[in-house]
Amino acid sequence: MNVDENVYEILSQTQRSRVSDGQTVPVLSDCASTQKLLVLVLPQLGDFDSLEYAWWLQREQEQLQSITLRAVAIGDVKAGQKFCEYTGFNPEHLFVDTTAKLHQQLNLYEGLTWKLPGFSPSQNAWMNLMVMCAGIGSPGTLPEVFRGYWGDRNAPQLIAPDEVVEAKPLPPIKGATFDRAGGSGFQRPFELATLRLRNMAESLSHWKTYVPDATYLTQRGGTFLFDSDRQLVYEHRDRGILGFSKTMANPLSFVSSETK
Repeated sequence: MNVDENVYEILSQTQRSRVSDGQTVPVLSDCASTQKLLVLVLPQLGDFDSLEYAWWLQREQEQLQSITLRAVAIGDVKAGQKFCEYTGFNPEHLFVDTTAKLHQQLNLYEGLTWKLPGFSPSQNAWMNLMVMCAGIGSPGTLPEVFRGYWGDRNAPQLIAPDEVVEAKPLPPIKGATFDRAGGSGFQRPFELATLRLRNMAESLSHWKTYVPDATYLTQRGGTFLFDSDRQLVYEHRDRGILGFSKTMANPLSFVSSETK
């Protein structure tokens, strides 16, 4: 069988360090057998995609109540603890993989792997990451960046009118401010870009914690949803930066479509 047919088998045999207590245990331990299972295989914990995905999970907690959630990300326990502190992700459900071995087993896109003579693995990773941020080897990245600035009338409003967002170096911004850019009830111009700036400020401020080893900076992740019989009913394999969902305007829309 190929890896697509073997995803659940690979995950069920995987043991990693659990962020809540540092214990090495099966990733799928204590998963309710009567519920659907959502497994996120995330890139680095300081990656834009990981931080933004976690924000959407918090936003959509209600529709995830009947689903068992587990996540494996690149990093160590200290990075996982910082990630959970910032995003509110449950540390009992987050596991860390220091060498992206699970990503490799699942054949997830490792990003650009260009190598320059005399560069260390981490220096090459940084170089490749910068190239991917320019859209090379990372399809969809630039349009998604621009969508964050232009807004999207097909996406939901992201910041409540009375919510205050602190995204340094900008001053605190009240959600109602975005109404002036064209109204409410949809993703307004600069609204998503502001949330991404907040994530970037958080990541860069604690970079050494979030990314203890820069070797795997370009490694992308994947999303796998299984039914109660553990049959794979949905998957998405990231092909670029800011491409953690097939529907970035509403990244978790697959949950409602697959749970009807």
